[in-house]
Amino acid sequence: MPRGPGARTTSPTTHRLSSPGRPPPLRSRDPAERARDPFPTLPAPSAARSRGDSGAWGRGPEERLGRGAMRRCERGGAEGQRPGSPVPVGKASLEEPPDGAPAGRAGGPGAGRRSNESEVYDDGTNTFFWRAHTLTVLFILTCVLGYVTLLEETPRDTAYNTKRGIVASILVFLCFGVTQAKDGPFSRPHPAYWRFWLCVSVVYELFLIFILFQTVQDGRQFLKYVDPRLGVPLPERDYGGNCLIYDPDNKTDPFHNVWDKLDGFVPAHFIGWYLKTLMIRDWWMCTIVSVVFEFLEYSLEHQLPNFSECWWDHWIMDVLVCNGLGIYCGMKTLEWLSLKTYKWQGLWNIPTYKGKMKRIAFQFTPYSWVRFEWKPASSLRRWLAVCGIVLVFLLAELNTFYLKFVLWLPPEHCLVLLRLVFFVNVGGVAMREIYDFMDDPKPHKKLGQQAWLVAAITVTELLIVVKYDPQTLTLSLPFYISQCWTLGSVLALTWTVWRFFLRDITLRYKETRRQKQRSRADGSVDGGVDGHGHPPGPDDSLGPEEAAREGVPAPN
Repeated sequence: MPRGPGARTTSPTTHRLSSPGRPPPLRSRDPAERARDPFPTLPAPSAARSRGDSGAWGRGPEERLGRGAMRRCERGGAEGQRPGSPVPVGKASLEEPPDGAPAGRAGGPGAGRRSNESEVYDDGTNTFFWRAHTLTVLFILTCVLGYVTLLEETPRDTAYNTKRGIVASILVFLCFGVTQAKDGPFSRPHPAYWRFWLCVSVVYELFLIFILFQTVQDGRQFLKYVDPRLGVPLPERDYGGNCLIYDPDNKTDPFHNVWDKLDGFVPAHFIGWYLKTLMIRDWWMCTIVSVVFEFLEYSLEHQLPNFSECWWDHWIMDVLVCNGLGIYCGMKTLEWLSLKTYKWQGLWNIPTYKGKMKRIAFQFTPYSWVRFEWKPASSLRRWLAVCGIVLVFLLAELNTFYLKFVLWLPPEHCLVLLRLVFFVNVGGVAMREIYDFMDDPKPHKKLGQQAWLVAAITVTELLIVVKYDPQTLTLSLPFYISQCWTLGSVLALTWTVWRFFLRDITLRYKETRRQKQRSRADGSVDGGVDGHGHPPGPDDSLGPEEAAREGVPAPN
């Protein structure tokens, strides 16, 4: 278009708006014009970033953090740079931002963070402790295998070689998994720690599958390769018997029944429920699981003598003292974790020795914190999910006792303790992955790897119990117990139908009726037009009672 003397030159801003996908080149201007123009001619960084350019304008805040900080920030879940964990740039951002505004990533503080997730400040220090050591592990593993192959003479004991070969195969798999497996939601004390337990979950599941495919006799005798003392039937201890709290016939120690119940399982109950509370992170769910499990012990004591306990052992020592105190201490710990400030700084950037020791201790606390808001009554999907979580939790608890019974494992054996330690380490990760799966609004979701393995392990343990001792499991429940469980199931089903079906239908009907009444009332007041947009007819006048109910003055 020809321009006259008074034609207006197109400004750089207009050029950017007309072609948002292509930033204009820098052009030289008169110094006076540059002084008058408050907006310098710069390419739009958002446009360059959207095209994925590798130039200076395509680098976001994450690219300026450096490779070390990126490794720490890209860990999935709530333990790395995840939605809601803003990572400041530089060490100066460890200080409190002005006016109380938290330091966060580009796009505003706490951008993408969920309302129940804490904010995280991290200087992005990447030390030897956090770097990947894949080549180092591979070199050491190759040297060890080479030493065994070239310098060590193989024994002629077939059983010994078989055991050593199986152990070596497991160790090689663990080395691969620790260095190459995908990270989970946790990164403290180190991501490799949680990758190790993920690989242990795979090994344990494969071991259970092997036991499942053996005969009952071979499966029990196979455990002798683990411990020669196993494979022998053991009597279960009866915790019932004399249930008198005060025994007047025993003059020396009338409270001997109470002291007999105070064994090593009392602190185990407390510690167990303290850790379970840290996993579930909800007082109501923990209390429900604790109480329902005691009812299950009542119901199944005809199958396992170990479940036969005194009434005060069930409700006073277990529910109130051990479980209740563990849940209380766990909730206090959760409260402290939710209020804690998650500000991370490199160990060598801390000037004082006291600060360094405090930083080392905090390495064993979570990187960030997410409050679990299960909200089971918010929708039918969440209600069924929470019920499924409770059922799997109870099933895992029952498997502890039934596996000891069918595999002839004494309660104090190290394998029983190792299984409990295993579930303590994998249970927290599994619960977090299940919560993220439920809370994720995306339509196509994938259940976390640790949660998948825990569910598979629980089901496999149940199948082993069913195969190895079906006679015990098929013992019929006493009539009064079956009636109680039938009544409880009917009540739960009735509440589900009322809450998520009948209640919603009733509320929708009331809301529709209220809207119709409001529209009729508005139409009668607004200029003599009824609720359908037509002039009122002779039959549209309201009577005194209907007018009083609608809030409209009755016609004279």
